[in-house]
Amino acid sequence: MITTEFAPGSPCWLDLGAPDVRTAASFYGAVLGWEYEPMGQSEDFEGGMFRKDGKIVAGLGKLTEEGARPAWMLYFSVTDADATTQAVQQAGGTVRVPPMDLDDWGRMAQYSDPLGGQFAVWQPGTNKGVDLVDQPGSLSWTELYTSDAAAAKEFYGGLFGWQFSDTQLPGGGGTYTLITPAGLPEERMHGGLMELDKEQLSLAGGRPYWHPVFAVADCDAAVAAVTGNGGSVQMGPADVEGVGRLAVCLDPANADFVVLAPAGS
Repeated sequence: MITTEFAPGSPCWLDLGAPDVRTAASFYGAVLGWEYEPMGQSEDFEGGMFRKDGKIVAGLGKLTEEGARPAWMLYFSVTDADATTQAVQQAGGTVRVPPMDLDDWGRMAQYSDPLGGQFAVWQPGTNKGVDLVDQPGSLSWTELYTSDAAAAKEFYGGLFGWQFSDTQLPGGGGTYTLITPAGLPEERMHGGLMELDKEQLSLAGGRPYWHPVFAVADCDAAVAAVTGNGGSVQMGPADVEGVGRLAVCLDPANADFVVLAPAGS
């Protein structure tokens, strides 16, 4: 499970790059019960925070990178963003945004893995990450779809020290790899990765991509809110034994995410 005790290598932050900030704010408010808090005094300020019950759960900003697709960016906690950047380059990854300070909040950088999967890191200052996780309306899991699981394990394992364990999906659905931060027990698993054909990665032009899984109290109600507010559903809702009821969704701009009502909730 994800906790707010952000051990090195664990997910600690996420933000959405959206072509229309107002549409995104309205959509996620309807689906996840989030409130959008703009940063700045002007209503036209194109960036801010999402809150759930007063607690920060994610960030939102205007998508400005030319040719970039609307998507969620996942950040993993590190103790030294500069050292991580060197490690990314040595392992064949690409630096998309070099390390930079965000006032005294912390230091961030964004990368692509050797196959093109985009991710980011956060070196905490006064801000260690989101305030709420693993509760309805917040991040509960992270997931990588990749064209080469072995290569992904080598890269991310070397970078973050992640521990991996493989499990077989029911019905011959393939192998799913569970991810645990370095040195922590399996109870602290924070995500998974799965190998797919490039044709199945069409959302990102055949490249790997990360996406968030958000906990919800009622998967079917969340799906109804998705489709009722301009989004769509790629898969589900479906029951997964031992996991819960989930659906793979797209927001109105086609940024992907998963809603999950955990088993036993």
